[in-house]
Amino acid sequence: MNSLLKVICCLTISSCLACQSDKKSTTETILVKEQKTMQRSSEFNEYWYSGTAELNSYTLKQSRYGEIREGEVVLVFVTEPFSLSKQVKLDNPKEAGEDLVPVMKLNHVRKFTTGIYDYSIVTSSFTPVDFQKHPNTLKLNTSIQEWCGHTFTQLNLDGNNYAFKQFSYFEADGDTEKTIPAAMLEEELMTRIRLNKGQLPLGEVDIIFSTIYSRFAYKDLEATKAEITKTEQDSTIRYNIAYLSYDRKVSIEVEKNFPYKILSWTEDDGDGLVTEARLKKSIQEPYWSQKKLSDEVKRTELQLEK
Repeated sequence: MNSLLKVICCLTISSCLACQSDKKSTTETILVKEQKTMQRSSEFNEYWYSGTAELNSYTLKQSRYGEIREGEVVLVFVTEPFSLSKQVKLDNPKEAGEDLVPVMKLNHVRKFTTGIYDYSIVTSSFTPVDFQKHPNTLKLNTSIQEWCGHTFTQLNLDGNNYAFKQFSYFEADGDTEKTIPAAMLEEELMTRIRLNKGQLPLGEVDIIFSTIYSRFAYKDLEATKAEITKTEQDSTIRYNIAYLSYDRKVSIEVEKNFPYKILSWTEDDGDGLVTEARLKKSIQEPYWSQKKLSDEVKRTELQLEK
């Protein structure tokens, strides 16, 4: 057994890798087998399998209805044991066998106010850690709530396609189901950066644009061509994603070194106003167990608004 395998096999992972119910809290030891999983450095394993999540808070300037709105974003990165067949978090990963796929989950929580009423948006993506064996994100869903109503969108990987479902309060949308050819998701770009040593594929790439953009710009979700370029500074990398058939440009600024934290990003939809988010604070915590009033001090540490 080589030294890398010894390090990985000895790594004990708390199964509190995502929210647990109040009725049940278990601790699992997940052994990552070298022959089944792409090799990861001890640095990666120690950081991402530490029994905590990486919590990041951002200031937000959100373009909506022709004006810039002040708001806040939280990005939660955490690894989880995931079911390949059911596409849900596994309760008993030890018993899952080949159905177990370790994923990196990203919960993107975005809140801002438009006039008297507010928006609350949550997007969750589930991207396999071993993207050589599983090249596509397995699942993505987005819920958008505001005072007029709400929508829910979900994509589930099904072979070479995504099964798309959308449920909406609005008559023009209604309830929709369709199939979209599988491609990289805009929502998974940040996760890909974290998993792939700060790198994204460059050049012309098929990307399914953001579900939030799809809703806000009233565009039917589809895979389309985008050009990805990058520029490097001493300590940062900036990726620019320009869609060729849509008036949308996204930039993502990341650390050049591990753990490749997301420092900022922008979204330009061609209306003269640019959405921008900038990192305030980043901490690692087992947030799912921090439910007491006394734990609210962690919100202050994360510089979250009350």
